[in-house]
Amino acid sequence: MNTKLVESLVQIIHTLSAEERSLLEEKLFFDSSEPSPSELINLALQGKAFDFLFDEPDLYSLEDGEPVT
Repeated sequence: MNTKLVESLVQIIHTLSAEERSLLEEKLFFDSSEPSPSELINLALQGKAFDFLFDEPDLYSLEDGEPVT
């Protein structure tokens, strides 16, 4: 076990501001078992599940409909 490293990390953590500690806790303890949006996009692209949309005609344009206010 690297006791020196652990002690150094504890000293560094004690110097963090409350905001920085909060961010550190989020990074350490946040359940990241769900994929991120970029991972989902990559999965959809690699899985080719939506490739059929490339052959679909463009039915709508920016000029269609009424502007949303």
